[in-house]
Amino acid sequence: MRLTSTITRRRALFAAAGAPLVALSRVAGPSDSSDRRPVLFFTKSSGFEHDVVKRSGSNLSLAERILTDLGMRHDTEIIATKDGRVFDGSLSAYSAFCFFTTGNLTEPGTDRAPPMSPHGKNAVLTAIREGKGFIGLHCASDTFHSQGDAFLTQENPDPYIAMLGGEFLSHGQQQEARVRVVDATFPGLRTLSKGFKVFEEWYSLKNFAKDMHVLMALDTEGMQDSEYARPPFPLAWARREGNGRVYFNAMGHREDVWMSDLYQQMLVGALAWATGRTDADLTANILEATPQASVLPPRP
Repeated sequence: MRLTSTITRRRALFAAAGAPLVALSRVAGPSDSSDRRPVLFFTKSSGFEHDVVKRSGSNLSLAERILTDLGMRHDTEIIATKDGRVFDGSLSAYSAFCFFTTGNLTEPGTDRAPPMSPHGKNAVLTAIREGKGFIGLHCASDTFHSQGDAFLTQENPDPYIAMLGGEFLSHGQQQEARVRVVDATFPGLRTLSKGFKVFEEWYSLKNFAKDMHVLMALDTEGMQDSEYARPPFPLAWARREGNGRVYFNAMGHREDVWMSDLYQQMLVGALAWATGRTDADLTANILEATPQASVLPPRP
């Protein structure tokens, strides 16, 4: 399966400049409804701000509109915000958190949105360990970097990275690459057992959790640029953090990826699993699926 940039009805819908699909307060608050399993979509950019999460005036970004629409169609309320102060309030009403973020979120950074406090960072990590779900997309791995040499594996990564299960190292030029689907039984991957090719910005990752269940792996053979001069490594995975459910998918840089049925079915599956609507096998398989994942590319 190959992703194309064909204009579709859905693409036309989200390309249109109109009013936002939902009204946002400065700090978005959870709904009183308990059956829609609210998910907080946090898109603060303390580092590089991706086009898919840039807002135009009061309108939601492309990623926020798409995830909100998917949530509406699959009985999941999406509450979108860039305001880090939300984590200083009660998190009890949220079923899960979804991050498309960059940099040190305790700093105002690039988008100048109010930052998360150190207390807020600890609060969300505690909430996940105690049973909340977490979905990290693309640059969520380029958030709260670990201390030390970037081209070495850290024995004690940043607590956020330890929760996520992997960390951004670098990326090369955007290009088409093949993705191997390791577990096609996971929600959102059931039609993709043969794998697929996509033109995307591919992250080279490190600091992988040993207990992760690899869902997809990047086939690096034949890829351009030194960032990919390494054996195949995990691209998407799921794992447990205490009682919480953690999902990560490194795809999502490009607008056409967000608009594709391919990516959207992955998002729907991730939402269903992270909010506890469905279960999945989480047997640790990184040694079998990507046995040389810890081999990093050469230093630039």
